Amino acid sequence: MKIGILGSGRMGGALGRIWAACGHEVCFAYARSAQKLDRLAQETGGHSAGVAETVAHAEALLLAVHWSRVPDVLAQAGDMAGKLVLNCCVPLDATDSRIVLGGTTSGAEDLARRRPAARWVSCFNTVPSESLGPVFARKGRGPAPQVLTCADDGAARAAATPLIRDTGFAPLDCGGLSNARFVEPFAMVTAELAYAQPGGPALTYVFTKLRG
Repeated sequence: MKIGILGSGRMGGALGRIWAACGHEVCFAYARSAQKLDRLAQETGGHSAGVAETVAHAEALLLAVHWSRVPDVLAQAGDMAGKLVLNCCVPLDATDSRIVLGGTTSGAEDLARRRPAARWVSCFNTVPSESLGPVFARKGRGPAPQVLTCADDGAARAAATPLIRDTGFAPLDCGGLSNARFVEPFAMVTAELAYAQPGGPALTYVFTKLRG
């Protein structure tokens, strides 16, 4: 697929590299410097471009920016009509210590309200970026770690599934975007376990149903 990466930091850069390694055509957009975008493009054999151009030519998009940058990215992206958008953003404040939406709505729902013509899938926002490389390196060896996934559009969920599996993770269906109200706070739990507890940040998880 032609995949546009909107936000080329730790998550966007890592996922872009992985999808490029899987044979997808990747275009990087929206970073603090054009040099960083050019470097990522050169490393992956992909491209770099502005947000509007990236959106126009992509079959799928990854939105991977800090919540404070979302309005700027969306303003440049246009209506994103018909585009499959994988969202890994968590609605955090400037200090990354407090979720600013929750309880009665979520970041995922807020994005869907802002761009209702896009096909939104919320995923990867409860996965530390440091786990992406090791999981991809171990792909196919043992049970795949899971990614909590929310979507209102069943076809969009189905289209996102192979992209998630390409990374070595398995999507765990958590229902509609309204359930992101509960999933997004879980990102604070995985952040605590990854960054504040011993053992390093490459944290993964697997939920198992026990049957008697």
